[in-house]
Amino acid sequence: MKQPAHHRARDLSIVVGSLPTGRHNAITDVPGVLVGHTTVDDGRDLHTGVTAVVPSQLGPGRWSVPAAVHTGNGYGKLVGSTQVDELGVLESPIVLTATLSVFRAADAVLTYLMDRRPDGLSFNPLVGETNDGHLSDIRRRPITEGHVLDALTRASSEAPAEGCVGAGTGTTALGYKAGIGTSSRMVRAAGRPMTVGALTQSNFGGVLTALGVPLPVEELIPQADRTEPLGNSCMIVVATDAPLDARQLGRLARRAIFAMGRVGASYSNGSGDYAIAFSTAEPAQPPMPDSQLNPVFAAVLDSVEEALLNSLITATTTTGVGGRTSHAVPHEAVVRRLAAAGRLTPPA
Repeated sequence: MKQPAHHRARDLSIVVGSLPTGRHNAITDVPGVLVGHTTVDDGRDLHTGVTAVVPSQLGPGRWSVPAAVHTGNGYGKLVGSTQVDELGVLESPIVLTATLSVFRAADAVLTYLMDRRPDGLSFNPLVGETNDGHLSDIRRRPITEGHVLDALTRASSEAPAEGCVGAGTGTTALGYKAGIGTSSRMVRAAGRPMTVGALTQSNFGGVLTALGVPLPVEELIPQADRTEPLGNSCMIVVATDAPLDARQLGRLARRAIFAMGRVGASYSNGSGDYAIAFSTAEPAQPPMPDSQLNPVFAAVLDSVEEALLNSLITATTTTGVGGRTSHAVPHEAVVRRLAAAGRLTPPA
């Protein structure tokens, strides 16, 4: 998957925090983490898809990695989450899609897992969703097993495509067209280098805020369609190679939800806001001390914030079912407002 030519936050001189990013500034900077997309877009009534985050460490000899789920607001469907909570491990790729397709997607992940483990008798697919019904005919439930398997089998360590792709094809957030976003940070903690990466499926309400500056759609695009339902959810995936146990990963997941507030999330009644965090560290490594987690916490907050911004800044204006339109973030207007506030970082 090649990175699309769309601008990302840093291309507009929007730099979150001071920590360095990985090579791709993406979740795939975490060693062994792959991302795949399948996009279903007929240019009219269907704007949806599948995004898969695949820890390549899962395989013969190691069928689980430490993991945790944090529910900011539970108005959503995250199939498999209770077992992750109970056992503290992730046993499958993480698949994201649209609300009414989540159950078919989970069955497809089961097919994938059964094919890989012919002797297995119990599996726990982890599949989440946001509601893209504002732009896509969600009741058609167009996602098939083939779409899910395609995203899983084509998952790559390259820089993932962002914006209107995969599970973000039909999403809207903070008044603008949104989609998939990703980012990463490199830190040093407990005496060793570590990587933290985040991927978001953005589809939630509030007022877009970048670097502390509100960017309300009614001011930047006065003619914008404002009929999208309130809420509609956000899925956040955090990956790291830091040696952490499930309890510590729960602390990372909570901070991922906190980061939504930095970009103006309203955390409304109808918003199912979930974060999943997992570690790819070798099992033999002992968990790092809690007292040394602060750099990792900072990396989570910054990478999730930037991933959320990327999910909007890379998206393009989309007209979907019922003639409804979600407008892209107007880059020039954003740059002018942030420059006036003295918040932009000049290119190096």
